[in-house]
Parts: sequence; structure tokens; C-alpha cells
Amino acid sequence: MDENLVDWDEYRATRVRLGASFVRILGYFSEDGIKAVAAIEDAMRARDARGIVIPAHTLKNEALQFGAESLGTLAEDIEMFARHCVETQDSPEEYLPRVVALRPLFEETLAVLEREANPLVQRRRA
Repeated sequence: MDENLVDWDEYRATRVRLGASFVRILGYFSEDGIKAVAAIEDAMRARDARGIVIPAHTLKNEALQFGAESLGTLAEDIEMFARHCVETQDSPEEYLPRVVALRPLFEETLAVLEREANPLVQRRRA
């Protein structure tokens, strides 16, 4: 299941690129992601497509940085639909099921990333 959540090659490349800062940056991803998911949910409850765009964009970029492909793809899908709704002045309600799926996917992905970042975890072979 983890294999479907994370592109481990991208994860390892980011880990090498960030070096000693990796765990700290992953912590920022956790904090930012929690805020982004909450902001997206709040905006959806308010039927505010404009309020969805920035947090979905941020979540997408940060997720993809860590190789979290499934999360990044869902966030991008939500972002693009919200942008469309802003342009057409439509309500984003149609995407409610996707927004509802976002939090559990974020939490599952974050758990996998944090477990892998734990120094006590045996590293995957490259």
C-alpha cells in the first residue's frame, strides 16, 4: 500500500537534497498540510472556491516534493477544479467527495513519510 502513496525514488532524492534539514522540512510539511487541509475543508463548507485554490496549491507542491504522488495528484485535482469554479463563478460542491477524501489520504501519507524518516527504521535499498 505504501508503494502507491509515495514515489520512493523522489523521496530519497529529496532526502539527499535536503540533507540534515530533511526532518525539519518534513515537520513543516506536516504543519502546513494540517493547516491546508483544514482551510480547504472550511472553504468547501463555505462553498468558497477561491479559498480552496491557495491551500490546495501549497499542499500539492509540498506533497510532490516528498514524492507523495497520490496526495499531490488529489490536491492538484482539487486546485484545478477550484480555479475553474472561480473562473466560471460556480460552487465547488461537486468536489465534496474529493475534499472529504483529502484528510484521510494526508494523514495516511504523512504517517508513512514520518515512519520512513524515523532514524530507527531500516532504510530501503536504493
